Amino acid sequence: MKYLLDYQEGERVVAYCLVKSKEAGVASNQSEYLNLELGDRSGTIAAKLWDVGPELKEAIQVKSIVKIDAVVQTYRGKKQLVIQRIRLATAADEVSMESLVPVSPVPPEELWEKLTKAVDSLKSPTLKTIVTEALRDPETGERLRSYPAGVRMHHQYYHGLLEHIVSLLAAAERLLPLYPQVDRDVLVATCILHDIGKLYELSDPIAPEYTTPGQLIGHLVMGVEMVSGICRKHGIPLGDAEVLHLKHCILSHHGEVENGWGSAVSGKTPTAILFHYLDMIDSKMNALGQTLTDMGEEEEWAYSAVVKRKIWRGF
Repeated sequence: MKYLLDYQEGERVVAYCLVKSKEAGVASNQSEYLNLELGDRSGTIAAKLWDVGPELKEAIQVKSIVKIDAVVQTYRGKKQLVIQRIRLATAADEVSMESLVPVSPVPPEELWEKLTKAVDSLKSPTLKTIVTEALRDPETGERLRSYPAGVRMHHQYYHGLLEHIVSLLAAAERLLPLYPQVDRDVLVATCILHDIGKLYELSDPIAPEYTTPGQLIGHLVMGVEMVSGICRKHGIPLGDAEVLHLKHCILSHHGEVENGWGSAVSGKTPTAILFHYLDMIDSKMNALGQTLTDMGEEEEWAYSAVVKRKIWRGF
């Protein structure tokens, strides 16, 4: 099966895709047109729809699933679609949601099994209760099986957050023998819960936007609020040392406050500091890997937003 980015210039594209963005304009002949960003699991591509009537203009909205009949053209060195026909998808089309968005290469069932093993490995009754309760919540568990880790920067694909967590757990286990001053259970719990607030900071797993609570509070504080709620439910004292350590790791995992990256407090324990660097490594390596994957076969350099500079393929 071919996806949007598989088509080459001049080819006809008949496919289902997701509307990621929409911008209306007026042509020189005063007819209206739409600039769209369309996506499927291969990525996104710009599209132009000329001579748009008011009914179609109103019907096509961001997050709409549409069926298009289009032709691939090259504009300013980049591929774009010129849409000949378009309609909204219906239930009868039976479009698979996972065909519409980029997806982690690792199946969610495999990732969830590894996550469960990590939870089972926790020796602290307090931390095990907190993590188990967080994942047991039906809404949280369902979202974790589908939500990305972010909107743009890293693991920004279907069940990307789950992949990010499992990758952090694997990295943590490899480094723990080198650093006996690190609290293993707190580190494992932080790997699992550090971004749990993103499940409510972001609107959905398909075309995520930041929710109002997400913009006003942020996922670090939202995650700590979830931990506090679980503690109250189970009668765990909020002043418990392990609870305080876990919250500290969550609130400091974006690094030094002075960096302005969103931490509420700078890391003050070996565990918190190690986790920050683990998170930085995994997020940046994932983003750089995606940049390399998206490069054309003949491209030697490509810009990476995560490091704010061009990176070399390294032939």
